[in-house]
Amino acid sequence: MDRQKSVFSFIREWLFPSGCPVCGKLLLDARDARYGLCGDCKAAFSLGDESRCSLCGRPLISEQDRCLPCREGEERYFDRAFAVFPYTGKYQQILRAYKFGKFRSLGNFLAEKLTESLSFFSPEGMKNPCWVPVPPRPGKLRNYGWDQVEYLARLLEEQYREQNPSGALPVYRCLKRFPSQTQKGLTREKRKTNLRGRIRCTKKPPQEVFLFDDVITTGFTLDACAAALKEGGAEKVYGICLFYD
Repeated sequence: MDRQKSVFSFIREWLFPSGCPVCGKLLLDARDARYGLCGDCKAAFSLGDESRCSLCGRPLISEQDRCLPCREGEERYFDRAFAVFPYTGKYQQILRAYKFGKFRSLGNFLAEKLTESLSFFSPEGMKNPCWVPVPPRPGKLRNYGWDQVEYLARLLEEQYREQNPSGALPVYRCLKRFPSQTQKGLTREKRKTNLRGRIRCTKKPPQEVFLFDDVITTGFTLDACAAALKEGGAEKVYGICLFYD
């Protein structure tokens, strides 16, 4: 299956070249075409081994266990989170190309990074953990034609069916977002209350959840989802976001 996907991506890139969104190099290797990145750029996007905040997962700049915003902020409903890449420079190019340029082949790369991030939580021995995607705003699919988080959920489902990479988890959709303002552009205080009660469980969630989204800024969207999951019966909620702002 992987080989078929790589060949299909190569043919698409040959007929309709888009190039690497970071360096512009044509993706004429089948594996590069599948991931939407040239081999050199893909190799440069490693998870890193720097110290992380024990709550939000952002890299630490001090020897404290938690970053300053988490030390000064309120307690969270999620038990722990991990943020993979900063939303700056070449990393910002990746997300923009995937989210707005619709370079969907980048989804294969991003889905693998989500699965690799599980290693920071040691999911072995957990009670049947599952991925749960952060739900889209009402009308998003109608207005934009696709949801970048849901697309990642489908790729994670493929990983699980094929067990590639090993350790892949099933996906469980149990959250629904009701009408509210978009978080983008709101002040921190308004973001904090905007989603309160607007995200709910539609069915009983798994006992242990890996909640995932593309970007974490204040963490309030992740927290509203975690609150809904715990109200629905989840015991532990861990968050993984691909980019932190």
